[in-house]
Amino acid sequence: MDSVFTVLRAILEVVILFVVINELLYYLRNTRGSLVLTGALIGIMALALAANQLGLQVINYILSTIYASAFLALIIIFQPELRRALAQLGSIMVWQGKKKREFIGEVVAAARDMSRRKCGALIVIERRIKLQMLIDDSIPLDIKVNALILESIFYPNSPLHDGAVIIRDDRIQAARVILPLTRNEKISPRLGTRHRAALGISDETDAVSVVVSEETGAISITCKDEFHRDLSIPQLEHLLEQYIIQKADADISETLLVMEECDNTGHLLNQSQERGGAKNAD
Repeated sequence: MDSVFTVLRAILEVVILFVVINELLYYLRNTRGSLVLTGALIGIMALALAANQLGLQVINYILSTIYASAFLALIIIFQPELRRALAQLGSIMVWQGKKKREFIGEVVAAARDMSRRKCGALIVIERRIKLQMLIDDSIPLDIKVNALILESIFYPNSPLHDGAVIIRDDRIQAARVILPLTRNEKISPRLGTRHRAALGISDETDAVSVVVSEETGAISITCKDEFHRDLSIPQLEHLLEQYIIQKADADISETLLVMEECDNTGHLLNQSQERGGAKNAD
């Protein structure tokens, strides 16, 4: 029995170390400290190899001293990143929900105004599955989410109005993003490129997509296998909070139906229902 506990404890330690190291490396990617560390490791490995091959005792002694103080060196190299990480850790529980609600409010305000003006838009909100490949192939921005900025991006004849924008956390990471179109043959032929692109990214990732129809001004939202059309502003806000904050993908349709009983201005449509007379230009 003791041997079983020993094995389980060893496995647990390996898993914990793997997760911690993986998260640490992911957090420190593309930082100045990572470049310094990479250069230092290359230099130390080259010196160690030369010292072992040529029997350079003084260099071996210096390297052994460096090995003993490596932990302190890492703290010095990554001091800005560690300070930022500790600051984020201290405030994440307090501010995370507030920040998400703030950017959801900006997205909802932008969708409302663009819906009134019948300005077509496609807003993709990243969740657990990263969309870095799409970001790399688009126009990088890195701007804090703001309703006016979103409206200016999708303003007709704007250089960035074609394609989608991608939001990560509370920042607009990219614009003019080309999304894959859905291959689902069961969807309505009246759905245009924006809706097909929203469904396409939902087929491949867990991202949330908000679509504003250019023809009708109708607001739609997609996430995984969920597709809701012709939403009212309260419904849009509620669904975004469900997907982004609560991450409760299950029973979303049921929740929306309950909301419809209290909101006579909104309509829920699934993939088989067709309202609003959307054209292919959407």
